Amino acid sequence: MQFKKIIFTFLISVVIFSCKKEVAGNGANSTFSSTDVNNWIYQSMNTYYLWSTKMPTIAKTNLTIDPMNYFTSILYDYGNTDRFSWIDSSSSNLINQLNGVNKVLGIKINSFFVDNTKPNGDIAMVIAYVIKGSPAEKAGIKRGDIILTVDDQTVNAKNYNTILQNSTLKLGFGNFVNNTFSNNGKFLTVTKVELQTNPILMDTVINWSGKKVGYFSYTQFLNSYDDSLRAVFGRFKSKGVNELVVDLRYNGGGYVSSSDLLTNLIVKDLGSHVNNVMNKKTYNDAYTQTLTKQSSSNPFVTNFQNEANNLGNLSRVFILTSNNTASASELIINNLRPFMNVILVGEHTYGKNVGSFTITDDQNRWNYGLQPITFKIVNSLDQSDYGTVNGFTPNYQVVDNVLPYKLLGDPYETLFNSALNVIGAVAYQSNSTHPSQKIIRNLAQAAAISDNRNLDRHDMFDHPPHTRTK
Repeated sequence: MQFKKIIFTFLISVVIFSCKKEVAGNGANSTFSSTDVNNWIYQSMNTYYLWSTKMPTIAKTNLTIDPMNYFTSILYDYGNTDRFSWIDSSSSNLINQLNGVNKVLGIKINSFFVDNTKPNGDIAMVIAYVIKGSPAEKAGIKRGDIILTVDDQTVNAKNYNTILQNSTLKLGFGNFVNNTFSNNGKFLTVTKVELQTNPILMDTVINWSGKKVGYFSYTQFLNSYDDSLRAVFGRFKSKGVNELVVDLRYNGGGYVSSSDLLTNLIVKDLGSHVNNVMNKKTYNDAYTQTLTKQSSSNPFVTNFQNEANNLGNLSRVFILTSNNTASASELIINNLRPFMNVILVGEHTYGKNVGSFTITDDQNRWNYGLQPITFKIVNSLDQSDYGTVNGFTPNYQVVDNVLPYKLLGDPYETLFNSALNVIGAVAYQSNSTHPSQKIIRNLAQAAAISDNRNLDRHDMFDHPPHTRTK
């Protein structure tokens, strides 16, 4: 069976809905039984799933159950070997999400216990970043702001993961003074809108220890912003950047092609690598045979390509990481390691070295989208040892738990400053003064979360190799 909507994807969650006997079709007045949909799911999985030979035979499955549950029931060792395959009931909405279009307030937050002695008590939500052009930015919300109540409810360990899900939210703000969180009487009511994410939060160049240090923060690999990414490196190149800090602490992945682009922009001596191997993918045996027959070029290998704004002179790159750093972000690290020194500053990464396609029905009978794991990816040295829950281990372990938060790109921001101190210890000269108060507090949850949890998925996606143009 051919599918005209297949997109590479690295994703982590499984959404399960209640069972039903029939499912609505996309056509007018059309319905289909769960058996129809489940047969399609099984055949799709049998064709593309990386562990297709480990699935139960179709005769041993229950084709009458809800498709959302059926998909999960045929996964191989789900939660262990396969931690990532998932299904969505609306492929059209899913594709929008993967391309950075979501209904959002536009905030990412880290959580701190209000009282360090009560680890299951109230929580202070500290803004990690605000999406450009979002309702939150327009309302004046910025990194470091503190939210203590939502819709007049105190944020706590029980409601923390769901309290931001309403479309309109009344946010109550607080202060952090003398190591104490307190309400400040400020409230804002903000309504979510559908928004195209701009993944480039900021970029800057600073002078530090006799070096020109380029810094940029990037939250998602979106090919609609590839030219913007090139422009950032064009500015870096024109200003003579000779040290680079890439902030991927909030980046859960995105397009493979954009990940490859960033690799090309960073790698040392790009000219000597052009048309040589950057990374390779491995599929199941049956799909490998299909790709070999259908492709006029090698469908398993991605090579380095020329990029005019490659910095060229870097001997090393610093990457800021966290538990949110996943998939396409980890691919950057793995791609570069054979060719230059990659220094990780922050926390261990998420740990995902396998990917999938989004598969939809070419006959448009139903709107389900499947994300079965379909390949494993390795670098030019066939290395791929980060696919565990511990991911990549940082060279410099730094937790983003120092308050008050500094703005991203500020040389005294916790993770950026840690990278700068490896570059050199010369004091930074600026018009602003170094903050006198720096307080370490316990995080309530390791990973930052968004007001729309779709933004917290870990993914990597692209067009299938047999339809790529040269």
